[in-house]
Amino acid sequence: MEQPLSLGSGFFKGHGHGNDYLVFEEGESWVVTREAVQRMCHRTRGVGGDGIVALLKPGHPEGVTAAGMPAPGDGTFRARMFNPDGSEFERSGNGLRILGAYLYSTGRVKKGIGFPVEVGGETVGMEILDEGPDGILNVSVDMGAARVGVKAAGGTDEGWEIGDQGAAGYMLEGPAGNPLTVTPVSIGNPHCVVFRSELGESSLLELGPFLTGHPVFPNGVNVQLARVRAPGEVEILIWERGVGRTASSGTSACAVAAGGVQAGLLEPGRIQVGMEGGSFLITVTEDLFVRLEGPVQPICRGELGDSLLAGLKPATS
Repeated sequence: MEQPLSLGSGFFKGHGHGNDYLVFEEGESWVVTREAVQRMCHRTRGVGGDGIVALLKPGHPEGVTAAGMPAPGDGTFRARMFNPDGSEFERSGNGLRILGAYLYSTGRVKKGIGFPVEVGGETVGMEILDEGPDGILNVSVDMGAARVGVKAAGGTDEGWEIGDQGAAGYMLEGPAGNPLTVTPVSIGNPHCVVFRSELGESSLLELGPFLTGHPVFPNGVNVQLARVRAPGEVEILIWERGVGRTASSGTSACAVAAGGVQAGLLEPGRIQVGMEGGSFLITVTEDLFVRLEGPVQPICRGELGDSLLAGLKPATS
């Protein structure tokens, strides 16, 4: 936890393709610690979720310019994000879109009008594109430029095999000692894509933990197994840092699409990325600028009970 943070007792819950997040606003009810986040995200002993999005107050110390000065009152919403294991991370495409749904539900943003959100030290543009009769929202995030390469994904210089070190061909020694070609990608958070001709559960369970915990990625990495099915269409399996196996991830979909374009496996343009939870529409330019579009379903609002709050560190202590 870089900066101390306390949150209020009210929460909003939503999901994108089954990947659910809790949105809390900065407040005075409980202090964010690893243990508190783990308890909050627990499926039976807390509210339950794949992570927490904390909406910061205007002028919060996290809202600073590149020069380290307080950010101006520019209408930018600022947030921090936490995995269910309590670790803080850079950004989540689904988490951002669920935050967008919360802001829309409170009247702070309007359909068809873009708005900026700062998270992980970078600002992204978002928009509520549409609202269906069932209340499901179509929400987009302009994720910025993807970067491909070991350094971009937080990797080290050492530990890589001699081989094709081209735009998408970085080689490691795999779990069985065989060469493993991977594509490291940053979408504001680190990813490691493995393109395969076939996908399998056993491969995900082997390569997910192996790559996430590999010493060449000292801060961890999100892992995707990907198969190009047709022009403009790819399917993936996902292993998330701090989470494990997951059925949906917006930044994972972006990383695979951008990595595929860089490797020449996909053409720039609109790319459909299918996951177990559903499909995202990703737009990738020739310069690897990425836009994520997909559904968000609001689930509920609530207030933490006094008994649960009593077991957390109070903000006043």
